[in-house]
Amino acid sequence: MTPRRPAGVGAFPKKTVEPSIARDSEEAPLYAALDLGTNSCRMLIARPRGSQFQVIDSFSKPVQLGQGLEASGRLSRSSMARTVHALQVCRRKLEQHGVRHMRLVATEACRRARNSRDFMRTIRRETGLPIEIIEAEEEARLAVISCAPLVNHRTETLLVVDIGGGSTELVWIDLEDVEPKERSRAIMRLSDGFGNPQPGGARVVDWISVPLGVATLRDQFADVEDDQGRFALMSWYFEEMLSDFAPYADGSPDEGFQIIGTSGTVTTVAASHLGLRRYDRTKVDGMTMTTEQIDRVIHSYLALGPDGRRTDPRIGRERHALIMSGAAILQTLMRVWPTNRLSVADRGLREGLLYAQMVRDGVLTPDGLNGVA
Repeated sequence: MTPRRPAGVGAFPKKTVEPSIARDSEEAPLYAALDLGTNSCRMLIARPRGSQFQVIDSFSKPVQLGQGLEASGRLSRSSMARTVHALQVCRRKLEQHGVRHMRLVATEACRRARNSRDFMRTIRRETGLPIEIIEAEEEARLAVISCAPLVNHRTETLLVVDIGGGSTELVWIDLEDVEPKERSRAIMRLSDGFGNPQPGGARVVDWISVPLGVATLRDQFADVEDDQGRFALMSWYFEEMLSDFAPYADGSPDEGFQIIGTSGTVTTVAASHLGLRRYDRTKVDGMTMTTEQIDRVIHSYLALGPDGRRTDPRIGRERHALIMSGAAILQTLMRVWPTNRLSVADRGLREGLLYAQMVRDGVLTPDGLNGVA
């Protein structure tokens, strides 16, 4: 189980994006994006609006597709049944809204499972949905694109971190040669691929897909009974997997460095820092946390113990079993690349899928993006 990166230029599907004039109308077509991950099945249905999009409907269900995958190498019958049921709900929503433009993808669990092809056939037979399994390279690219609006004008070096259920993607980007006001748009233009930098554009220094996410890392140390000992082991193990990532040995730059974190772990830690008993995306998406604030929240989770975390309303019943593995990944990253500026993104693969489809079809243009001043 080793991290992956592209062997060279052309590692990403080459889908050239031709910018055009964006349409802004109530009659604008609806688009859908579905992310079938190791732990959750999530979908967005949205309409393009200027340089952004308006969410019309959404769906999210913890299906635990990767449950038992570490031990058996296969998707279990029960996890596949839960997933098919969730996808049938998604199909009904797509039909209800009359969506014609969609991209529905599966990620790490389906990439790794020996019976994933059989499962894809089952999905087609039971739901009719055209689910496709995407490679880690494209998953990383789409996560980066989704975070483009959160890139600060002063950022010269950017690290985008996407902590998933089965894998964690890290992308290190050099923006020093990009005009400050163009930096968000430069990130969006990475939709053409990481291996083909344009003069004066964003340059991907390195990227890596670590096959450890909140579910798979938890499963690696499920037999360790001591709560704090398990957390320390998860942190150590994840850091070991970063040794092949080129920026690992260099640490964080002195100035102009920004980390954007996108995942349920990051947003849960942010919501806990804010003391939100009921999650509010408008308060979380785009906020900034310091390393000290993140550490304080994580220490409070450890002090609660498993029973306390199970009943903590800030964490929620659906995330309590996964929060410490995610926190181990997050704290490791903040230790390796110290910074006082972690930007919290309540966005990810689904948003990247929507952006990419809309830009491709000319109903949305990256030239309308404005980054954070």
